[in-house]
Formats: sequence, structure tokens, C-alpha cells
Amino acid sequence: MRGYVYILASARNDTLYTGVTRDLAGRLYEHQNELTPGVTWKFGVKTLVWFEEHDLLTTAITREKTIKKWPRQWKLNLIERENPEWEEISFHLLGL
Repeated sequence: MRGYVYILASARNDTLYTGVTRDLAGRLYEHQNELTPGVTWKFGVKTLVWFEEHDLLTTAITREKTIKKWPRQWKLNLIERENPEWEEISFHLLGL
């Protein structure tokens, strides 16, 4: 079963949220429509700025746990490498 690790942002260099899911499109819909109370809902963290796809959900979970332990600057560097303009990438990559 595939898995995805993703990072959402409220704005460039602002609040970040790292998550994992097996249904990225469905999970983004929940975040962007505030269907699940929590950090993303409280701080308006709705913009998909980075994600990785993994063949196994367990691998994605391990990667998410690793990224969550990283210093904030490492996460910012990861986003900047893949998405230097901090664009909302769900529209391009998921057809949302």
C-alpha cells in the first residue's frame, strides 16, 4: 500500500505541518476544508508545498517521523530545493 509524506504551510516561512497518509488528495481536501480540528485548522495551514510518494505506507511513516525530528531549517531547505517559490503544488500534481 502506497504512502505519502507531505508538508503544508500557512505562508512562506510560516507555520509548517508534516503529515503522512495513504490518500494524499483526500487528506488535502480535509485540511483545506477544515474538516479535521487540529494544528492545520487552528493556524490556517492549508498550502501543500512538498510531498514524497513511497511504495509502502510503513516507509512513509518512518520518513515522516524522521522529518518531524529535523530542525526547522532543514524542513525549509527541503521545501526550497523542490519548490523555491512555495507554490501550492496540489493543483499541478494532483489535479485539484
